[in-house]
Amino acid sequence: MSKSTSEKPSKAIKDSLQQEAKAETIAPSLRRYRTVLFLSVLFLAIIVFVLLAFLARTTPAFPIDLQITRAIQSIDSPVFDGLMRLISWPGFSPQSTIVTLLIGLVLYLFGLHWEAVTALLASLLSGLTNQLVKILIQRPRPSVDSVDVFAVLKSYSFPSGHVMFYTILFGFLWYLAYTLIKPSLPRSLLLVLLGGLILGVGASRIHLGQHWASDVLGAYLLGGLMLAGIILFYQWGKTRFFLRQPVTPSDSKKE
Repeated sequence: MSKSTSEKPSKAIKDSLQQEAKAETIAPSLRRYRTVLFLSVLFLAIIVFVLLAFLARTTPAFPIDLQITRAIQSIDSPVFDGLMRLISWPGFSPQSTIVTLLIGLVLYLFGLHWEAVTALLASLLSGLTNQLVKILIQRPRPSVDSVDVFAVLKSYSFPSGHVMFYTILFGFLWYLAYTLIKPSLPRSLLLVLLGGLILGVGASRIHLGQHWASDVLGAYLLGGLMLAGIILFYQWGKTRFFLRQPVTPSDSKKE
């Protein structure tokens, strides 16, 4: 065998080792970047929510709230109106309780026991936190004198309970579908459906005149923060409880 021929395999091995070493060097820096970015977004969301909550505590409605509500309510379409009512319907009691229990049951029957427990806990924490913040802020809901109100509700307005419920519960289901289900058309449709519900419920609460846009924004912020906490709690607990669980693609790669 010639010298040039023997050098080719060794050069290929050397190049391969260099690429692996480079990848190992990049991976920690990428993880640090993602961690810093994640923490920065959380910190910014906390600051914006606290500021918005303080303003909502002292201001019944902002001028832009009224403008946004009138713009959305000016859409004269029976289809749009029906869609807005349909999206909000599962968020009212007792439907919200039934939906939560059904989701927990379906997850449990599919063998996703820890996922079912986490989903039920997420729904419970969503309702309790929402009621606590509403009592602290005590912001009145939009009045029939200023906008069209679908049905007068007696509870406080900030933040929207519907938006928090959808963001936390359906957001957690979106995360489970994305991580546990293999890429496919049904998975894509499920992700679109869940994402559509989360985004659409904000517009529906404004369209029905039961929340201001700032109530909706506050609910998305607080709901997003709680969703991040729920996902971290789920990831922490899935390696400690109900160990016979499906694993995410990232977990299978680690093994």
